[in-house]
Amino acid sequence: MTRSATPGVAGALRDSATEPSETGFDTQLYGRFPTQDERPAGELEALKKVWETPTGWRAFSAVNNNFIGFLFIVTAFGFFVAAGILSLVMRVQLAAPLAGIVPQETYNQLFTMHGSVMMFLFAVPAVEAIAVMLLPQMIAARDLPFPRLSAYSYWAYLIGGVVFFCSIFFSLAPSGGWFMYPPLSAGVYSRGINADFWLLGIGFIEISAIAGAIELIVGVLRTRAPGMTLAKMPIYAWAVLIFGVMIILAFPAMIMVTFLLELERAFNWPLFDATRGGDPLLYQHLFWFFGHPDVYIIFIPASAMVSTMIVTVAQKPLVGHEIVVLAMIATGFISFGVWAHHMFTVGLPGLSAGYFSAASMAVAIPAGAQVFAWIATLASGKVQRNVPSLFLVGGILIFVMGGLTGVMVGMVAFDGQAHDTYFVVAHFHYVLIGSMVFPLFAGFYYWTPMINGRQLSERVGRWVFWLCFVGVHVCFLPMHLSGLMGMPRRVDTYLPGRAWDLPNLVSTVGAFIMAVGVLLFLIDAIRCYGRKGGSGGDARNVYKGGTLEWLATGNYAVRSIPVVNDLEPVWADARLREDVEAGRYFLPGTATGARETLITSSSRAEPQYVQIMPGPSWWPLLAALFTAGFFLLLTVKALTLSAICGVLTVFCLMRWVWSNDRHLPQKQVDAGAGILLPTYVTGPQSHGWWAAVLLVIVLGMIYLMALFAYLYLFGAHPDWWRVAATRDALVPGLLLLGASGGLAYAALPAMAKLKRGSGLSAVLMTLSMVCLVAALAVDGVDWWHAGLRGNVSGQGAAIYAMLAWHSSIVVAVTLSAFYYLARWMRGLAPGPANKTLEALRILFMYAALEGAAGLLLPRLLPWGSV
Repeated sequence: MTRSATPGVAGALRDSATEPSETGFDTQLYGRFPTQDERPAGELEALKKVWETPTGWRAFSAVNNNFIGFLFIVTAFGFFVAAGILSLVMRVQLAAPLAGIVPQETYNQLFTMHGSVMMFLFAVPAVEAIAVMLLPQMIAARDLPFPRLSAYSYWAYLIGGVVFFCSIFFSLAPSGGWFMYPPLSAGVYSRGINADFWLLGIGFIEISAIAGAIELIVGVLRTRAPGMTLAKMPIYAWAVLIFGVMIILAFPAMIMVTFLLELERAFNWPLFDATRGGDPLLYQHLFWFFGHPDVYIIFIPASAMVSTMIVTVAQKPLVGHEIVVLAMIATGFISFGVWAHHMFTVGLPGLSAGYFSAASMAVAIPAGAQVFAWIATLASGKVQRNVPSLFLVGGILIFVMGGLTGVMVGMVAFDGQAHDTYFVVAHFHYVLIGSMVFPLFAGFYYWTPMINGRQLSERVGRWVFWLCFVGVHVCFLPMHLSGLMGMPRRVDTYLPGRAWDLPNLVSTVGAFIMAVGVLLFLIDAIRCYGRKGGSGGDARNVYKGGTLEWLATGNYAVRSIPVVNDLEPVWADARLREDVEAGRYFLPGTATGARETLITSSSRAEPQYVQIMPGPSWWPLLAALFTAGFFLLLTVKALTLSAICGVLTVFCLMRWVWSNDRHLPQKQVDAGAGILLPTYVTGPQSHGWWAAVLLVIVLGMIYLMALFAYLYLFGAHPDWWRVAATRDALVPGLLLLGASGGLAYAALPAMAKLKRGSGLSAVLMTLSMVCLVAALAVDGVDWWHAGLRGNVSGQGAAIYAMLAWHSSIVVAVTLSAFYYLARWMRGLAPGPANKTLEALRILFMYAALEGAAGLLLPRLLPWGSV
């Protein structure tokens, strides 16, 4: 019989069921999806055809997660190798005192690029790349919900990263450390464009990371297999969700701090110049609000990879699964309250230092809970002896050692002695290698059979492990000693007779031992992936894993999307693979002739609608290329060419999304077993609505950092607040902003209720944009007439920086208004609702609120009228 399924599809299914389970699904009905054993002829071939990756030059237009994710991983690992080579040059320089392998300035560029590439181009992109490839397979989604966004994120990362790294070959690399503290990075001390390459390049790469994070969050919440409630969600999916949320909360601080420093360098606005009312410590607060959570942004997905692989290695469910999930959430939460433990030596008040020291201790508790869960799982299971298990156990040992020294540097008194010495270098290398690099290698060996159908060599893998494991200790263990003996970080040489010679020589030997291990891995990986894929089916599941990625068979992930009733569904149902490959579950073919995936509810994972996925496109690549051109040409002050690239970027982005909001002739399609699901949904049920909300959260966090900068500078240097704030702009500005927000809000009900609401909505959105532009002009002109100048004081710099950022949002709103107007004129904005209008009105209303905050804060607080 045919069942009509609405967003409450479980209710219709219960009509033929007995008693519903806790998940809202009938377990007997879903235990074997009721459909015929033989699917229609040619159904599987049509599915493969729709999802195939273009070949030849057209491969650059591919957007599916398997292709993009693999390129992402290879590129991230390439940057790891490149940054490792830079570190070998540094270790050769430090192997003996007074060595002159490279000049001092070159050495400064080497350690700056090594740290920047490892943190910004390898660590976060690598875990994000693995999520792009692995997450859809693990939750049985056809793809991530915005595949072209994944492609744009990758190409932006590749182009920006390669250009940024190549700056070192032209002596244009920055030399102020991977953190680029002012005043060394300010225009007075870094007059060339080296620092600008870092600022604009890293800011560009951060935008790429945020775009990927938004997609991953929506993917976890909205594309899970039916029945995969939050309680039955794989621990890796939990980690990706936490990872994405942390990125959209932490990375805005990095975007704002690079924006502020570039404003200071470009326009001489004294945001970090203490002689004119700025403060260099503001940079450190903003940077480490990003920088310390960034360590856990790296750790949490890697730790979830460990949890996933340990379950398979031990052939036993994870001990304390719920506790581990809570521990990851707690780690992410506490990590945002620890940033100033990097600043114990700057003269923090005693109370503040005590708080951050306590928080530094507290964050070790949930990390320890995960370690004990891993140990208990291994101890109670039947451990397989293979290369993944070696890297897992070795990584745990290294991570625990790094964690112990982390507790040491979290103590204020000890940190005062060890700060900026090689002890800290040893600490964070132990932490990052143990918590991320070794799990990454374990994952390469564990998931390669799933990706390629072939195994990496177990024999070579053991050599790789022991070389890397021994090399880590030989390289970094002596650094604890040299640091305690007083050797400072970031020095290109040292005098003889200080007893630093032997520890540095040993560390250099260890670095090359690790390098040999990585080289062996590269040779083995090229051998493995250089051949065509091997066997399929169960033969790929070499290590007998229990999660859904082992059912993946192609670009479309699984042949049919199963119903999940267990944390390890492959273990729970011996016939699951057979049923999935026979098409006995959801979407066994292509119901509309296009790429599709199933959108489910965020908590209970009930099917809501069928999403039509975009296919291959050149526009993400072109948009990324011109975006990179805009930033990089801006760096070298080629303003005309940069502006041209900016215009082309906008065109490519608009052309890219032009066909996204599509109404198909099929209003409902058979998702399997006669269950009908809609193909177009608006409102909070739409995955696009979720993405728009997340984007607004990111923009809000960026502006919150700008407000923090304003308040911090007033608190640090109130004597520089010399221009009295006039309140002439308050009434007209607020009226214009209120009108802008109200008009945007009214656009949707006007479309839904009025006969000609579609055209009226376009008019209302255009008027909303006009009001927003007028309010910005009123605000800026008012400050200018009051005599405020950005290059005179910290007050002027902070206020004009807020206006500058808000101006960029207003520009985006203006372009969006013209885009929506063009869609309406082409008949592509029909009522009673469309996803484009819903997303844009959220942006417009946010812009009005942001403008109101910037208008009110400097004028109504007490110092605004001093």
